[in-house]
Amino acid sequence: MSPPDGPVFDEPWQASAFALAVALQDTGTLDRQEFAETLGGELDTGLDYWDAWLAALEHLLDGLGVADRGSVEERTGAWLRAAVATPHGAPVTLDADPLRS
Repeated sequence: MSPPDGPVFDEPWQASAFALAVALQDTGTLDRQEFAETLGGELDTGLDYWDAWLAALEHLLDGLGVADRGSVEERTGAWLRAAVATPHGAPVTLDADPLRS
C-alpha cells in the first residue's frame, strides 16, 4: 500500500481531533470499541466523516464528565468570536475574544 498523494487531513482541526482521540484511547480514558461504535452511530446520522469523528469524541467526553456540552459550546463560541475579531493574517488566539474577562 502506497502513502496518499496529498494530505490525510483537510484541516488542522481534523488532525488535532484524531490525535486527541488516539491519545485518550492509548491512556485508557476512551475505549476503542466504544469510540468505534459511537463514531458509527454519528456517521449514521448523515454527518461527514470528520464532523462525525468530532461529535463522537464530544459525546463520549461528555458522558465521562471530562468535557460537558456547555463547556464545549462556550469554548467554541469564544474561538468563533476571537476569529471574527482578529485582523486578517494575524494568528487567532482566545485573547482576541471581545467577551473575555
